[in-house]
Amino acid sequence: MDVVKIRLQQQAHPFVKGTCFLYYNGLMDHLCTACADVNSKEPCEWFARPGNFTGTMDALFKISRTEGIRSLWSGLSPTLIMAIPATVLYYTVYDNMLCWLREKYNQKSHWIPLVAGSSARLVALTIVSPMELIRTKMQSERLTYKDIGLAFQRSKAAEGWISLWRGWGPLLMRDMPFSAVYWTGYEYLKANALQRFNQRETNFLISFICGAMAGSVAAFVTTPFDVIKTHRQITLGEVETIKQIRGHNNGSMKVTENCGCNTVITERRDMEIRSKRSFGIMKELYEKKGFRSLFAGVVPRVTKVSFACAVMISSYEYCKLFFKKVNSL
Repeated sequence: MDVVKIRLQQQAHPFVKGTCFLYYNGLMDHLCTACADVNSKEPCEWFARPGNFTGTMDALFKISRTEGIRSLWSGLSPTLIMAIPATVLYYTVYDNMLCWLREKYNQKSHWIPLVAGSSARLVALTIVSPMELIRTKMQSERLTYKDIGLAFQRSKAAEGWISLWRGWGPLLMRDMPFSAVYWTGYEYLKANALQRFNQRETNFLISFICGAMAGSVAAFVTTPFDVIKTHRQITLGEVETIKQIRGHNNGSMKVTENCGCNTVITERRDMEIRSKRSFGIMKELYEKKGFRSLFAGVVPRVTKVSFACAVMISSYEYCKLFFKKVNSL
């Protein structure tokens, strides 16, 4: 689902139009960014992946058919490597901060899980952000670890080590509100469920249902920031490739677009694939693709996140209760 979600979001990626050829005066190097025949039914070899998905199931079948079923698990290795430290940090910081705030302030204050959740997410995502970047890049297109390494080298040479945290801002804007909404909703739903069923402690079923409901709402609300994060991270290596080609000469770059019988030549100092500010990307998506583009991939995102939240929180609560009983013996 994560691969499908990223591919759906990538469709609106503000890359150069499909009928463009980039060339540079001086040596007149050229770079083809699309298929030569725009009407061809064959997949574009430059991208080597399907596009123009109409929905979640359409993307699922096209990716499987074109790239193989294994491509749906792209980025699994960095995901697993990232999941362990991220989850341990996240839940540890959240639980400790939640207990500390409840002891210091009112036990029933609704802002406490909001602050605790946001703070825990800030710590966790800052540490694992480079692995998140690798995962997103691998899921956005069919790449090997060698290709990822080359992209990192180009990015590091152009921007330094800070390039490893590309997309950290949008990631922060997505995950901190997500955690705030999720934990506030989860603690509220859990408290009401315990009161309704007259229970002192939660159980697996209550945690599972409350986690799924809170996760669904939080995932839907923060989808626009997830779209922006994806757009920022999949540009890894693209900007640097253009800069390297342009660096062979000091001339200005030109873009040629074929529009029927006319050829329009425009000079541009900055490419469309240039890294943009988060709200600049949001504005561009809204103007070019409409409001729906900000919620691209919302179905697979909500499906994946709600189930993941349900499984993680119910397992976490169950283990807490289990070890609490063991330690009390």
